[in-house]
Amino acid sequence: MLRKRCLTPAGPPLILLVCHVITALDVPLDLQQPPTLTHQSPKDYIVDPRENIVIQCEAKGKPTPSFSWTRNGTHFDIEKDARVTMKPNSGTLVIDITGGKVENYEGVYQCTVRNEHGTAVSNNIIIRQSRSPLWSKERVDPILIQEGNSLILECRPPAGLPPPIIFWMDNYFQRLTQSERVSQGLNGDLYFSNVKTEDTRNDYICYARFNHTQTIQQKQPISVKVLSMDAINETIAAFLNDTEFYSDSPAGERRPTFMIPKGQTSNKLVLRGHVLKLECIAEGLPTPEIQWRKESGELPSKRTFHENFQKTLKIIDVTEADAGLYRCVAKNSLGSIHHIINVTIMASPYWITEPKNLVLAPKETGVLICRANGIPDPSITWLMNGIPIENSPKDLSRKVDRDSIIFSDVQTGSSAVYQCNVSNEFGYLLANAFLNVLAEPPRILTPANQMYQVITNSRALLDCASFGSPIPKINWFKDDQTSILDGDPYVIHDNGTLEIHVAQKDNNGKYTCIAMNDLGKAENRVQLEVKDPTRIIKQPEYRVVQFAGKVIFECKVKHDPTFTPTIMWLKNNEELPDNERFIVGEDSLTIGEVTEIDEGTYTCIANTSLDKDSASVELTVYAATPTPAIIYDRPDPSTDLELTDERERSIHLTWTPGFDHNSIIEKYIVEYEDGLHEPGVWHYLTEVPGTKSNAHLELSPHVLYSFRVVSMNEVGRSQPSSPSRQYQTAPAAPDENPSKVEGAGNEPDNLVITWETLTGIQSNGPGLQYKVHWKQKDVDDDWTSVTVANVSKYIVSGTQTFVPYEIKVQALNDLGIAPEPSTVVGYSGEDLPMAAPGNVRVRVENSTLAEVHWEPVSLKSVRGHQKGYKIYYWKEGSVFKQSRRHVEKKILTFSGDKTHGKLPGLDPFSLYKLNVRVFNGKGEGPPSPDEQFETPEGVPSAPAFLKILNPMLDFLTLEWGAPSHHNGLLTGYTLKYQPINSTHELGPLVKIIIPANETNWTLKNLNYSTRYKFYLHAQTSKGPGNIITEEAVTIMDEAMASRQVDIATQGWFIGLMCAIALLILVLLIFCFVKRNKGGKYPVKEKEDAHPDPEIQPMKDDDGTFGEYRSLESDTEDHKPLKGSRTPSNRTVKKEDSDDSLVDYGDGGDGQFNEDGSFIGQYSGKKEKETAEGNESSEAPSPVNAMNSFV
Repeated sequence: MLRKRCLTPAGPPLILLVCHVITALDVPLDLQQPPTLTHQSPKDYIVDPRENIVIQCEAKGKPTPSFSWTRNGTHFDIEKDARVTMKPNSGTLVIDITGGKVENYEGVYQCTVRNEHGTAVSNNIIIRQSRSPLWSKERVDPILIQEGNSLILECRPPAGLPPPIIFWMDNYFQRLTQSERVSQGLNGDLYFSNVKTEDTRNDYICYARFNHTQTIQQKQPISVKVLSMDAINETIAAFLNDTEFYSDSPAGERRPTFMIPKGQTSNKLVLRGHVLKLECIAEGLPTPEIQWRKESGELPSKRTFHENFQKTLKIIDVTEADAGLYRCVAKNSLGSIHHIINVTIMASPYWITEPKNLVLAPKETGVLICRANGIPDPSITWLMNGIPIENSPKDLSRKVDRDSIIFSDVQTGSSAVYQCNVSNEFGYLLANAFLNVLAEPPRILTPANQMYQVITNSRALLDCASFGSPIPKINWFKDDQTSILDGDPYVIHDNGTLEIHVAQKDNNGKYTCIAMNDLGKAENRVQLEVKDPTRIIKQPEYRVVQFAGKVIFECKVKHDPTFTPTIMWLKNNEELPDNERFIVGEDSLTIGEVTEIDEGTYTCIANTSLDKDSASVELTVYAATPTPAIIYDRPDPSTDLELTDERERSIHLTWTPGFDHNSIIEKYIVEYEDGLHEPGVWHYLTEVPGTKSNAHLELSPHVLYSFRVVSMNEVGRSQPSSPSRQYQTAPAAPDENPSKVEGAGNEPDNLVITWETLTGIQSNGPGLQYKVHWKQKDVDDDWTSVTVANVSKYIVSGTQTFVPYEIKVQALNDLGIAPEPSTVVGYSGEDLPMAAPGNVRVRVENSTLAEVHWEPVSLKSVRGHQKGYKIYYWKEGSVFKQSRRHVEKKILTFSGDKTHGKLPGLDPFSLYKLNVRVFNGKGEGPPSPDEQFETPEGVPSAPAFLKILNPMLDFLTLEWGAPSHHNGLLTGYTLKYQPINSTHELGPLVKIIIPANETNWTLKNLNYSTRYKFYLHAQTSKGPGNIITEEAVTIMDEAMASRQVDIATQGWFIGLMCAIALLILVLLIFCFVKRNKGGKYPVKEKEDAHPDPEIQPMKDDDGTFGEYRSLESDTEDHKPLKGSRTPSNRTVKKEDSDDSLVDYGDGGDGQFNEDGSFIGQYSGKKEKETAEGNESSEAPSPVNAMNSFV
């Protein structure tokens, strides 16, 4: 309940009200009061046709109010419709639509609540059925499109209620991948900035999801085929009859153009508090990038979002400050284009002061205020009990003054409910507020004998909520004192609460609050107990423990004796491992058999019902016993931080040093936290020598300081100490101004002023702003200034192009302004230069170098900071032949104000053109007229290739390619050659001049079987070019070749070979005779008499003998004969044979049968198998040895 108690002096009709606004609780329900709406349905209520319609209307009042409804402005008789019921003790309607039609109940509903003291009315509640219509049937033609062109696939969903959510998927219900090149617009269409062959598919499907009805509708699939130019000629005829073909010309690289929005400018209207979405989608090749900016201002960083690959700019919760011009820029490597969107912000009415229920005693005076804003300005209409106030009964105690109703000298029968309707073309607000005239003695609403407990030095709030009419006055008393508690340290708030800023032990006791008005008084007693804080007085200390050792962390807690604290330990801010090695004692944590995984941060937390304290420590585990015995470590944290000598800009800090762990503390570092601007972030403040344990600290205004101390010795830094208590300095005007102030326009008609904002601690107070001053330099004009919020940029529009300005930026806050700032000079935006350099001259120095001279342009025509000059030059072709290829332009840049420059690396004997341009920070100016020049002849490059063709006994042919760069007119070729002997010595050099039109040459009368080296170069009138070399060998004489080939058939050679073979045979036979122990018998006869079934028949086709198979190849018999011996090559005797035959070709141990007969004459191995399988180190078969000589 909001009540205004006012004094109304007599005088002229204009009434001056000196009012005191008092916030109080609602009127207790046991007292007489007009109805108050407590709940109602939203103004726009879209219902699901599958569910019953529930229109809510809840209210309270005494007597209990009654409810009625209107529909479309007429009385809605719910008793005549069996489908409509009203909930008991409520005005909520339930409409059963089972078997019925929702359309029959659409309309505008309004609830009216009455009792004998007044009438309240609800908003107009518009009931509409949600709709999800089907997609209209249409024929979707397939699309044939040239690769690189842009494409729009239209969705055009049916208009549902509410509008559907659009998305694109394929036949498998997979969302189509979107990117900077392919994306969905706000209207649901799918935009391709340029198409690729990979976009070919026949299932582009647009889906519309209607959330209220939980249905999804889909459009007919769209088929898209993307063709390259080669494929178009092959497929155009087949598609032409039933296909929409996009573009019949090649799609090359191009500048961006906008697909949406169209034109250069557009307008957008959005309501305050809504979401602003601006969209720019461009086509082009390469795919354009989109950038956004706001003209004459910055985008609100915390409310701005870029979506859809930067193509959508979204600003949430828009305000009037978001109106203005927004520029979207699309650019690729070939250029850029921009579009301006003029955003207009309108506003449906919104509350500034919403009318509240007013309770007055008879004869009192009060005011109902209904104050709202909107764009355009809304109109205000007052009603009383649902009837326009001008049609209500006259009341001399009531006066309507635009947005206020003033009540004076009210009477008991003046109670009523007043409605304030605020509306403009974009919406309306309707508020009910009653005037209740009551005469009631005070009553205390806070429970009696309540116990309050607080910690020493914290704030205590003792409640005393009351009601009475007239409004009671609240006084507080302590214990048996008769004096009213008022003034330091006590504050009595308007709602009756007693506040003690910093509670101390002497504030313990019983407190009595007394509420009193003209009709009586009421009192209530509460009790306050101020408890000692919970503090960890013995903190756990940093430990370095050997592996498998034991560590004990102490955590002794001091607390109020009436509390029993709970001690909890954490490891790395998580619960301790569930392990029996961790033992939590009353004031310690013991860890046994320590391992590496136990390393980490351990935190002891002491909790009571009012407060807590914590301390953390690190545990380090090492593998071996450290030496020497003395352990040096980082210092322990300092303790007992105290603040004294508190002043506006300074304070004194003292502390107790921690244990130094055998290493003297070298210094203390004092850090601070700013709880107002950067809570949780600690900054360096100062440092003092290790011999001191106090510091005098210089402070800044408007900072909520906390301090901590870090100790430092040779080992390292200690853990920070626990923070000190907080200390807030008073605000003041800024001491300094922003830094890095600069002025540089980004458009020809603006000046962008930027600066580096002050930090929170530099602001010195609330309400930091900046006053930006500027004026044109060297012009007798006054400073122009504007005050902006805490931003870092301001844009001055409508300036001249590239004009110097004097600029200064001054900080200010709610308490004043900073000192006078310094002035800097900046320039408004540059524009492209207007003039081209004149009198361009070219002096050719040699065939690859030219020097260019030009006259500079005037500084005025540069229209910006002159960066230098650029020479564009390109080769048109040879002097006698124009090039038909794409001309590649080259650029040389000369910075500053140079008026000449050299062009290196030119091609000789070529025709060039060039022009010169001046450039500034904005870009290049117009080119000078093209200047043409020719480079003189030079020496040619080496011939493209040199090949040797058909080398014969005494002649060969050389073929070569013309030089890739003639660099002039070829006058001929020079060929030189010389022989090379076996020791690589060079013979006499022969030189031949060959005409320029020849590309092959035959050399005759050469020596046969001789290596020659050839040297070839082209030449122009300027001299010879680079040499290309090659080597070749002529073939040998046939007679010599024949003698070399037939040497193996000469008689002397054959005789020698036979003699060697005979000698070897005689030696072998002698050895065999010596080793023979039995009689001889022919092997052949024995084999004929006892044929071996394993011997394969002789092959007719290759004339080889059958093979005796070894154990390795025998897949049937895996066991040797009993008593037999397996040779080194793993061959065995066959069970059915009387002979001990061994595969001779493998060169194993077995070369004789059991009677000593030599079986090598029947060698069964192929020559190839012998070569591959012979792994023995013994001598080869004599038969094979003989065969090697045949």
